[in-house]
Amino acid sequence: MINIDKALASAVKTGKVSFGSNLALQNAKTGKAKMIVLAANCPKEIKEQIEYFGQLSKVPVIAYKGSSMDLAEVCNKLFIISALSIRETGDSDILKLTEEQPQ
Repeated sequence: MINIDKALASAVKTGKVSFGSNLALQNAKTGKAKMIVLAANCPKEIKEQIEYFGQLSKVPVIAYKGSSMDLAEVCNKLFIISALSIRETGDSDILKLTEEQPQ
């Protein structure tokens, strides 16, 4: 079991990550992200849209247990993050989360 907080922090530092629900939705539609992470308090309609388009384009969508404030803290950002898209993982092993979670 990998630590999602450490994996996210590593992906933000060494990979390519986009922040924001609009970019996450766009990446879910186009399939350009390798993974999308949603905060627990992401608005329901946005969460449903991202999950729907993620399924269509086969982009895994992971539900983060913490709030958008917790997600911002893990990513070392000064703004709240309700959704983020991982386009390149860098040194992170975060994609192993998709193998652990039942789809």
